[in-house]
Amino acid sequence: MRRPLSVLITMSVIATAIAAACLVPNTDAEELKAGNGKQWYRGNMHTHSHWSDGDDYLEMIADWYETHEYDFLVFTDHNVLADTERWVKVDRTKGKRQAYDKLKARFLDWIEERGEGEQLEVRLRRFDEVAKKFNKPEEFLLIQGEEISDAYGRLPIHMNASNVKEVIPPMRGESVQETIQNNVNAVIAQRERTGQPMIIHLNHPNFGYAVRAEDLFPIRGEKFFEVYNGHPGVHNSGDHQHASTEDIWDVVLAHRLGVLGLPVMYGLATDDGHAYHKIPSRNSNPGRGWVQVLAAELTPAALIEALEAGQFYASSGVNLKSVTSSSDGLSLEVAPEAGESYTIEFIGTMSDFDRMSQPVTDDDGKEIHTTHHYSADIGKVLKTVKGTKASYKFTGNELYIRARISSDVKHPNPSEVNDLKQAWCQPVVGPGAKKAE
Repeated sequence: MRRPLSVLITMSVIATAIAAACLVPNTDAEELKAGNGKQWYRGNMHTHSHWSDGDDYLEMIADWYETHEYDFLVFTDHNVLADTERWVKVDRTKGKRQAYDKLKARFLDWIEERGEGEQLEVRLRRFDEVAKKFNKPEEFLLIQGEEISDAYGRLPIHMNASNVKEVIPPMRGESVQETIQNNVNAVIAQRERTGQPMIIHLNHPNFGYAVRAEDLFPIRGEKFFEVYNGHPGVHNSGDHQHASTEDIWDVVLAHRLGVLGLPVMYGLATDDGHAYHKIPSRNSNPGRGWVQVLAAELTPAALIEALEAGQFYASSGVNLKSVTSSSDGLSLEVAPEAGESYTIEFIGTMSDFDRMSQPVTDDDGKEIHTTHHYSADIGKVLKTVKGTKASYKFTGNELYIRARISSDVKHPNPSEVNDLKQAWCQPVVGPGAKKAE
């Protein structure tokens, strides 16, 4: 028996989530470009520290991102907020003495320690302390978050809540879909109750190949997932049996816009950083993926407002000058780097796409828990341009159009072998979706 959602949220919260899911037609051109009181802010929304399974201290991680020209960073440790007094034995931390020696060298007067030798302990600084030390108006911002690490059976279902005020325990569910929805509802409920802006996004759907496109079709109140995650173990590219995260994105967009009448789902790029002491490496290093958000100011509220409006792009190394979307289509311009060439692909799905799908089976004919095989109608490359500027004009039947920009230069510290530097523009709702309404 599936649990009723009313157990977890009030009817007013459900109404809010449904209202937020309404389609908004692209009636006017919207140009994402620095100027007119707005600027691009670079940020990472998935980070781990000694508060859970990262190998460094909050202040050292903040220092890394600040010195590497990031504007904001969300700390998202597993099922915990850094808001209590916690002492840890140095030699039992994931970073051990290496991390502690670096901490002492960088912030000697900041450390609180007790004991000595193998009994040496250090107090983990709370988020509010670290934020007070690092936050600078319009220069650098730390945001409190949490990775809600849930599961359905053996399938890991992890979701990041950004700018949370109180820790949210895993909400559980009787299916992958219900588990996702219950955690979304919990974040919406806290946002409604506290009045603090916050958002939730689905992490690495291919981690453990836990989340299928079909699980995301009907989710309400949640508009974000990680199309790129910098952890080497999350299978962004999938394999011969499992869809890539980009393929999942297109299947989800096609069904939400073309079948269910639900809004687009936006794609984020994140680090999922855990390892800060050997860079580059095959560990989950910082600096692999980020978002560029166009906002009026560097505050949690302004960033969240811009993210929810789709005023951002995701990147693993390519920067854009501008992105313009309208009811006519999508255009963009790359901010090129010397010695690099770029391929711009416009990807979309038409309203008359083949809705049939087939489950994936193993060699014994047993169905595998993974996204079904769908028609090549979904997520077709509709136009390819070599260069730094490109446009796509709707022909009349597109459900959506999105853009992927690839440099011919490999990522300097890839999560997967042969990764290129890339960027992903957010999907623009097309005329085919408007007809479907």
